[in-house]
Amino acid sequence: MKKILIAALSISVALTACTGGNQKSKTNEEKQNMFTGAKGEVKIMTLDPGHFHAALVQKSMYEQVDPTVFVYAPEGPDLQGHLALINNYNTRAEMPTSWEEKIYTGPDFFEKILAEKPGNVMVTAGNNAKKTEYILKTIEAGINVLADKPMVITPDEFPKLEQAFQVAAEKGVLLYDIMTERHEITTILQRELSQSREVFGELQVGTEENPAITKESVHHFFKYVSGNPLKRPAWFFDVAQQGEGIVDVNTHLVDLIQWEAFPGVILSKSDVEIVSAKRWTTDLTPEMFEKVTMLKEYPDYLTKDVKDGVLKVYSNGEINYKLKGIHAKASVIWNFQAPEGAADTHYSIMRGTKCNLTIQQGEKEGYKPKLYIEATTTGDIKEFVGSLYNAVDGLTSKYPGISLEKINDKTWTLLIPESYNTGHESHFGQVTEKYLQYLIDGKLPEWEVPNMIVKYYTTTEGLKAAMK
Repeated sequence: MKKILIAALSISVALTACTGGNQKSKTNEEKQNMFTGAKGEVKIMTLDPGHFHAALVQKSMYEQVDPTVFVYAPEGPDLQGHLALINNYNTRAEMPTSWEEKIYTGPDFFEKILAEKPGNVMVTAGNNAKKTEYILKTIEAGINVLADKPMVITPDEFPKLEQAFQVAAEKGVLLYDIMTERHEITTILQRELSQSREVFGELQVGTEENPAITKESVHHFFKYVSGNPLKRPAWFFDVAQQGEGIVDVNTHLVDLIQWEAFPGVILSKSDVEIVSAKRWTTDLTPEMFEKVTMLKEYPDYLTKDVKDGVLKVYSNGEINYKLKGIHAKASVIWNFQAPEGAADTHYSIMRGTKCNLTIQQGEKEGYKPKLYIEATTTGDIKEFVGSLYNAVDGLTSKYPGISLEKINDKTWTLLIPESYNTGHESHFGQVTEKYLQYLIDGKLPEWEVPNMIVKYYTTTEGLKAAMK
């Protein structure tokens, strides 16, 4: 088994089409066809992996990806934590990976990755303060980018992200963010049922007080990842470096609203109208801060957010907005630690003219997401029931084993085999596999880039409104 190699590298590589070579000398058609699906043709470069999501991309091996990964990062606990996770995957008893990490830790790590380009796909998940700039310059260097969310955290930086997508199109490289929640089975089935006019009808317009579609997410600073307590870097609690909750986790929620309410539709910024927004803090005592960071004191950059010894983090936020005239709400809450037996939770409701499709993940559901169908039709309830059972039967060819359980005369829950509940960490592999296929195709779906732009426009404009 290969072991992680920690060594300072100074690599001068003869660049070829497979390693992100001289992009300027190629036509777009040539660049878009540089990936064929061949074994090991994708060569990953990991940039400053300060978030555990960077390691989760490597929790599985991929035939198309070379096992040697080039990591460029400053020396410190963020890098060591990343390498520890990779080593854990390499040495686990069940389905161990065989990654070989080659490390460069000089202070010029970003300049070095662009100059040496030993790979053709850059993965970034970490401190968000410079992420938008990193993405733009990496794209300008002709390198594909797979980025953890958020790709931008302030309204001032948003134009740089728009520019990055424009340059990516010119250079024939792919910029894509890691939207794991599209792979959660109850969300997938909520989307599927919302497309049945016989069951769902039409998506309501809604109001600010009662939106047509709502997504709410509750997260926790202290949690377990891959079976071990998660140690978060201190900068994670500085919104200037991590981003406020309204532009961070809310990225997933806004993405799902677009993906479910307007599947396959090309959206534009003019489709978005911010109605209202708000933000508030989660308060951490010094003891809480030490438990999650293992630091006994707040770093200097956090003192601006400390009042009477308590750290106040603007990790919570809510955006009420209209998307193509439909009222939507996306909100995120961060608590310090989940109650015993609980975990991060997700709530979602889509209100149709014939039924509501609701995902709940509370104590009643054992903190596992469950999809409910509540009839609201004023028409023949027997006709609705027949349509519902027919729709679910029709979905069993794609999702074998799903079935309905009646709760009362107007409410059902969808029974989903446990095999579909693969867990949040596995979704990173699913997103990566999809991205690898896009590299072979030489393009993203037609709607994907404009809708990523709309998504980040919504979150950054939401932050702007909340700060007024």
